[in-house]
Amino acid sequence: MSPRRRILLVGVLALLAGFFVPNMVKSLLGLVWGQAQWFCGLATIGAVCEPGRPFVPLLPLVTQLLVLVAAGFAVWGAARWCLRPVHDLAAPIANLGPQNLGYRIRRGGRDELAGLSRAIDDMLDRVTAGYEGQRRFAANASHELRTPLAVQRTLIEVGMAQSLTGEQLDLLTAQLLATNERNERLIEGLLALSESDQGLRSSTPQRLEQIVTGVLAAYADRAAEAGVTVESRLSPRIVTGERVLLERLVTNLVENGIKYNREGGRLTVTVGGDPALTVTNSGQSVPAEAVDGLFEPFRRLARDRTNQGGGAGLGLAIARSITQAHGGIIAARPGEDGGLRVDVHLPPVG
Repeated sequence: MSPRRRILLVGVLALLAGFFVPNMVKSLLGLVWGQAQWFCGLATIGAVCEPGRPFVPLLPLVTQLLVLVAAGFAVWGAARWCLRPVHDLAAPIANLGPQNLGYRIRRGGRDELAGLSRAIDDMLDRVTAGYEGQRRFAANASHELRTPLAVQRTLIEVGMAQSLTGEQLDLLTAQLLATNERNERLIEGLLALSESDQGLRSSTPQRLEQIVTGVLAAYADRAAEAGVTVESRLSPRIVTGERVLLERLVTNLVENGIKYNREGGRLTVTVGGDPALTVTNSGQSVPAEAVDGLFEPFRRLARDRTNQGGGAGLGLAIARSITQAHGGIIAARPGEDGGLRVDVHLPPVG
């Protein structure tokens, strides 16, 4: 029986008891009093009742106290009986933990506890997904860091094992420097992802078109070196958030749009109402089924994307985390001319 039905039943019984019990107690007291009067009226034992006559006025009070004590025990027992289903639900919840995140309560029915159980199961689904995502992230981060460290170790061992010419030494130094720079970018990306996952430290109105203008100016030379034409369509747009994170969001999208483009390609950046920000590039074709995976940490479309600029596969993951921290939604789809179109929806001010 559900807690609601149990409470309803206890309430009905309490109403009936409140209606009938006083009359029953009065009738019982009258019957006892009559029998006592008759008993004490007998000549042979009348003297026995004389010591108890001073306590006769206290009889109703004693009776009321006894009724209150009995009612208290009845209420206590009724409360335990009503909350019994909640107590039974506590045991399965206590079994939940990191080692058995796949456990679910799966209580049937349509009562309140069944709804609570389904809500807990849904919460566990989300917790499990987040926990598994963090575990994959840690494993991928360890792998990403282990590979360049192994390369560095190998290069150093090769340099120590034999005498190198000046040309060989320059090549070894350049390879070590490139590997070190990749490690630095990877660590910076991990720190940025961790910072954005913690949410906003402050939130103030920001001019998004001004932020985009500054980022495009900073990447103008890199776009020219890559042979990418940049087009901007910037309308006034105010968003609420943290400027540093918004700059990082735009920077990651613009940098990806240049890095994964083709020579002679195009990068279009649009600021408007909804979506607030759109970045489109004309790079290699992106299968529609692979788009969602690009927002996962260390996920790349293909192996050749890794070699274009030494990316760590964190750009879009950081962009998604920053967007979510600002209460927005980021989505992507294949571009009409190849490449990728990324739309960032941010809530309006006010």
